[in-house]
Amino acid sequence: MADPKKTEKIVGVKGMNDVLPDDAPLWELFENTVQSVLRSYGYQQIRTPIVEPTALFARGLGEVTDIVEKEMYSFTDSMNGDALTLRPECTASVVRSVLEHNLTYDSPKRLWYAGPMFRHERPQKGRYRQFHQVGAEAVGFAGPDIDAELILLCQRLWDDLGLTDIRLEINSIGDAAERQRHRADLISYFEQHHDQLDADAQRRLHTNPLRIMDTKNPAMQELVNAAPKLLDYLGDESRAHFEGVQRLLRHNSVPFTINPRLVRGMDYYNRTVFEWITDKLGSQGTVCGGGRYDPLVEIFGGKPTPAVGFAMGVERLLELMKVAGGDFSRSQCDVYLVHQGDEAQLQSFVIGERLRDAGLDVVLHCAAAGGLGSFKSQMKRADASGAAYAIILGEDEIASGTAIVKHLREADMTNNQQSVSLEALTDHLIDRMIGDDEHDHGHLHAGQLNTHH
Repeated sequence: MADPKKTEKIVGVKGMNDVLPDDAPLWELFENTVQSVLRSYGYQQIRTPIVEPTALFARGLGEVTDIVEKEMYSFTDSMNGDALTLRPECTASVVRSVLEHNLTYDSPKRLWYAGPMFRHERPQKGRYRQFHQVGAEAVGFAGPDIDAELILLCQRLWDDLGLTDIRLEINSIGDAAERQRHRADLISYFEQHHDQLDADAQRRLHTNPLRIMDTKNPAMQELVNAAPKLLDYLGDESRAHFEGVQRLLRHNSVPFTINPRLVRGMDYYNRTVFEWITDKLGSQGTVCGGGRYDPLVEIFGGKPTPAVGFAMGVERLLELMKVAGGDFSRSQCDVYLVHQGDEAQLQSFVIGERLRDAGLDVVLHCAAAGGLGSFKSQMKRADASGAAYAIILGEDEIASGTAIVKHLREADMTNNQQSVSLEALTDHLIDRMIGDDEHDHGHLHAGQLNTHH
């Protein structure tokens, strides 16, 4: 009798999802577009560890933030007793790396990152326990121009991805002294209306009252709208900085709305804050958030250094791309090799390597559990692969030194194949694919083919 423990099916961790092959083309399109846009603005990639010291986030994000209080995956390393955490966000990690390696010793730095983050939340669509973010951090820049540049960068990304249903909201939360004055008045105001606060707002009242302004509770909206606004507490420098951001956005025709209730969840933000929001994803409407965090470098023990950045949720943006429509499927290959017989199999390997040398994606039919399969079953696989061409090799072709090239996407199927010598096969396919107006390869361009050719 089989041991039930050995046959029990193991499933993935709740809220941590697989990216399956059918979804991979959409991820690749997004990632390639992001990388291209960031490179066009001069941002360089930085990669930080997934695991960081717990103190990094407790100090950087603030002890009373929701993330630190109840969402972090923290543990003690049983080997050495270190307190470690799976990163819930990446800004703190980037700043830690900038300081540790003295990256800004010679000049400010434009940096970007991409990768998984971890928060112990209730999984729902658009909010997962392992989720992915792309972010940019500009460290060492003090003026409103870099704030505006990051917003323009986001706008260009939405345009390149074909996303139109995203709106921009901005605000300024001022500097520490300005927030302290506002905080005192905010606490006083909410204390006068204590009976109207929900449990979450009561918990935050004396620890992080600014976050009450971000409540989604419908019963508290009128109360919050009447609360003291931080914009009214801004000094001359903060106000000039915020007006400078607005001026650059208007000059570049980027529409925005000033939302005086907009705040950020982390303690380290100051001055400019912004969010990109959509109404197409239900309650998970924020797809990108960012702002200025000048205090963070000093919080981590460095010299006072201005900085600003953003982070965007990849899964939410992919959902938005799906809602916007479009065909995100991609063929598995350019050429599918069909063969019958031992000699044909040997020659297929040679042909496959030659075509890959020329820059083509090639799938060679290999034996499955039921064997190599008939010619008919192989052709079904070739068609299902999305390949533009099938190359067919059998005993007759080996004897004559030729291969049959069959166009699988030809509109006129009456004359869609021809016999080509093995020596001329690579050149023939490249010429056909360059001249084929119907064929559209993701990364295969005529320039690349000519280079290899």
